[in-house]
Amino acid sequence: MTDKSSKSDDSFTERRKCTVDRRLGLDRRLSLDRRRGPGRRRSDERKTAEEGQMTDEQFEFLMAIDTYKKANQRPFPTWTEVLEVIKALGYRKVAEPQSLESFKKDPAPANVS
Repeated sequence: MTDKSSKSDDSFTERRKCTVDRRLGLDRRLSLDRRRGPGRRRSDERKTAEEGQMTDEQFEFLMAIDTYKKANQRPFPTWTEVLEVIKALGYRKVAEPQSLESFKKDPAPANVS
């Protein structure tokens, strides 16, 4: 029996290509720049929001949504409910619609090996 166990140990091959021990506590997800990819810049508003700073308008909207969720016991309001909150804040459609191209996410760059 010892011959079989030693034989199977010899035939063992490592299939993992990454030899990083994830138990070390290294979190690869902490870098926002990595997720965004090379060459992609954030707008000033986006940058401050990701860094935990908000404009007064963003904070007012956040607090209005939070108040709505608490008052209606809705942890996840629908988009219709979000629109109601926005209208309750006083926002109205007064301008012509604009293109959403500025909000479009860049496609992931192709891996060229």
